[in-house]
Amino acid sequence: MNYLCIDIGGTSIKYALFNREGEKVSEVFQTPTIKDETSNQILQTVLRLVEEFQTKIKGVAISSAGVVDANGRIAYAGYTIPGYTNTPIKSEVERLFHIPCTVENDVNCACLGEVWKGSAQNTSSAVMLTIGTGVGGAVYLKNELWTGISYTAGEIGYMLIHGKYFQDLASTTALLESYEKKTNEKIDGKVLFERAKGGEFAAVESIQEQMGYLAEGLVNICYLLNPEKIVLGGGIMAQKEYIMPILENQLELKIVDKRFLTTKIEAASLDNDAGMLGALYHFLQKEEGV
Repeated sequence: MNYLCIDIGGTSIKYALFNREGEKVSEVFQTPTIKDETSNQILQTVLRLVEEFQTKIKGVAISSAGVVDANGRIAYAGYTIPGYTNTPIKSEVERLFHIPCTVENDVNCACLGEVWKGSAQNTSSAVMLTIGTGVGGAVYLKNELWTGISYTAGEIGYMLIHGKYFQDLASTTALLESYEKKTNEKIDGKVLFERAKGGEFAAVESIQEQMGYLAEGLVNICYLLNPEKIVLGGGIMAQKEYIMPILENQLELKIVDKRFLTTKIEAASLDNDAGMLGALYHFLQKEEGV
């Protein structure tokens, strides 16, 4: 028997069947996240998927945007998914189908995926950052997720840097906005990096600034937690060969002493499968004692 792994995002829901070893045994499917200004159809979509696969699966492992409590309920979701707060996903799946189900925050799942099968393997402490529209975070300490007293640990995007949210300075969104302010031109990330590699000053400067802000956040994480690894994910890491040397230089400039910079900082390696793999690993830990 296999496991249905579902990754719920603000724009789409991905799902696939995996075996217990974390190997995909189906293709990855995708369906839009149905929502309007006040509500969404996420729970209905999840229940439809479970019904479709229920005879083929041993459990349901879900990665979801939002703050998730210990009961698999969405304790908080921001404006990007209206009406999602308080959605009881785990209890509804188990009530209707009598199949075990776990739900965990998407960045926490990405972190668990990297710990199980990716860049953070064989570590007992790691911090995961996903850099995209905002900056998401997850903390893994002493071989388990640290979710905090109210499940909000790792909300690194709201950390204050220069009086602003970290994600408003270090995200890909912030990078593109910085370039637009310099040039009055709106472009996507791919074009920006092409221009930077071609030597365009505004593109190079915007990336340098973003890496400087990112380095400040990473330095603070190192001071506070001193983890074995910090894993960086998100679409921008497709440009890791270009940005990592810049980031490493910024880290050396901003750290008070190199003895505080023993943490290894690496790019994530699982790409779009990290959330589903991490959801499965979370399920196996909670339901099967792995």
